Amino acid sequence: MTHTLEALKSGRLIGVKRLKLACGLKTFPEEIITLADTLEVLDLSDNDLTTLPDSFAKLKKLRILFFANNKFTAFPSVLSRCPELYMIGFKFNQITTVPENAFPPKLSWLILTDNKIKELPKSIGNVIELRKCALSGNEIETLPAEMVNCLNLELLRISANHLKVIPNWLFQLPKLAWVAFGGNPAASSIPFNNDLESFNWEDFTIKTLIGEGASGVISKARWEQKQKDVAIKVFKGDVTSDGLPEDEMDASIAAGNHNNLIPVLGKIKNHPEAKSALIMELIASNYNNLGNPPSLETCTRDVFDESASFTATELLKIAKGMASVSTQLHGKGINHGDFYAHNILVNKTADCFLGDFGAASFYNVNSEIAHNIERVEVRAYGCLLEDVFNLVNENTINESLRNKWVNLIDDCTKLGVKSRPSFLEISELLDTF
Repeated sequence: MTHTLEALKSGRLIGVKRLKLACGLKTFPEEIITLADTLEVLDLSDNDLTTLPDSFAKLKKLRILFFANNKFTAFPSVLSRCPELYMIGFKFNQITTVPENAFPPKLSWLILTDNKIKELPKSIGNVIELRKCALSGNEIETLPAEMVNCLNLELLRISANHLKVIPNWLFQLPKLAWVAFGGNPAASSIPFNNDLESFNWEDFTIKTLIGEGASGVISKARWEQKQKDVAIKVFKGDVTSDGLPEDEMDASIAAGNHNNLIPVLGKIKNHPEAKSALIMELIASNYNNLGNPPSLETCTRDVFDESASFTATELLKIAKGMASVSTQLHGKGINHGDFYAHNILVNKTADCFLGDFGAASFYNVNSEIAHNIERVEVRAYGCLLEDVFNLVNENTINESLRNKWVNLIDDCTKLGVKSRPSFLEISELLDTF
């Protein structure tokens, strides 16, 4: 719900826990400070704000803060004095400077996507509760080595920057599971068969919207020439929190054919807005997302419908399919980067497809860090197994099998990155279940 400035100034909003204002604000309304006793979530996205007053520190109960699409050029240091601030979002501003010691003590989720940041402060290493950090679409050349102290960091988006190398200390982070680094000089540009045929936009009749994500819109379409229905994903062309749309498109093509990947049939040419698009097989309507994206509370972990339940047989089928497709991807030097239940489509018989390559990155499979990149994604796989395993009907699993699953999950999520199994080793082990 979006509130009005009039309602705020009249005092009618005293006592609210959430406030959202989008009305062309050029200065911070001091009346917001009158809500300090209760305000927990503040959304001032889509305004023209550039600074925050010192009085902002009086918002002692503030937990979540959004300033997307404003005009800040510097990250406000006053936020370090907000003791309960847990999540901060400054997507699509003009931030060039992030001062030292500007982060609040409980910061767990930081979004600085699509700014002009060249350098991060060394003090980010003091943010020991940081779990999710989105930095895509900036001008960062190196990450501060002090980030090795962010031992709780699980998700890192550093795509579309100027990174020349992937630092080795990254693989000392014991909980890192979801990482995207495409669109940097440090990412490989792997050769793949890109002879995919292109077809005219006019050959298709768009019928219904299937879904929309940060990187593009997927629609059901009729392919008149072949007299069949297909899915078409039209890419928006803007940098997302995950990375660049062209990396997603390339990864979708380079991934190749696999029973657990949605087949790519071709590319679109002559789009009326000159946008890139892929033609894919239309998946039957009885497929649904295995899970739902993380909530503001769970931060990095997916949430599931209350009715979600699986059998041991379904768990095994999903686990085998995802381990197999991941073996293929990493064999080609593709890191999915967003290996989550909400990016897996599944039907009633546990047939499943891994989708959404928006956070995918290419790497050299012969490089020194290749082993570690795969094992970071293995942790994401382990988190997925744990989430689904916890929803398995106890009547479908015996104690011996349960112990096998617990041991596998433990192996995949070991704090020592190098000590985790590869996806091929996981596949071979699952054949014994």
